Amino acid sequence: MRVLIVEDNRRLAESIRDILKHWYDCDICGDGNTGYFLLTDGGYDAAVLDLMLPGMDGITLLKKARKSGCSVPVLILTARSEIDDRVLGLESGADYYLTKPFDMQELLAVMKTILRRRGEVIPECLSLGNISLNQADYTLSGPEKSIRLGKKEYDLLRILFVNRDMVVSKETLLSKIWGSDGEAVDNNVEIYISFLRKKLEFLKADVVIVTIRRLGYRIMEKNGGGGRE
Repeated sequence: MRVLIVEDNRRLAESIRDILKHWYDCDICGDGNTGYFLLTDGGYDAAVLDLMLPGMDGITLLKKARKSGCSVPVLILTARSEIDDRVLGLESGADYYLTKPFDMQELLAVMKTILRRRGEVIPECLSLGNISLNQADYTLSGPEKSIRLGKKEYDLLRILFVNRDMVVSKETLLSKIWGSDGEAVDNNVEIYISFLRKKLEFLKADVVIVTIRRLGYRIMEKNGGGGRE
């Protein structure tokens, strides 16, 4: 599922993305005009919206989006905590109103709630073949035993699981997992793919991560074909 974060404070937006990225694919937008365009035409499943935005404020953005027929669930996340602001936000079409500073667990719970209202179900475990990935505690389980993944191992494997029908490029993995981190170097992906392959072998998984030459990586069951570089 895809979540749009409309927030002009880049550091805060990246913090929100870091909290949500274990469950959702997140994009960041820093101004109201672009936020309106993406919210109405970007194919997102939910949005986190600040109110004080350059270009178009959050309330105007939300009212305009709802008037155009956009039904994407929206969480307003703002420093404005007065009752009048809350009422205005909800009456303008927000599904929930949360004030800053916020608690990480509450943010996650709210996102699950507004998506559940829309009919989306967030699975606790992602499964393929004889293995499953628990999104709550980063545990990867095979037919006989389990192993706890590191954070980046989990992030990488989750992306492959969610996009199992697609080839995911190395550039996409590098961007989504390491972002602008100073540790983001080209061979990071290869190193972590190697770690994950060894753990899949340890668990006697009937699932493999294959390398599609010059394109990227894909996870599939062993009888699905494919190969490594």
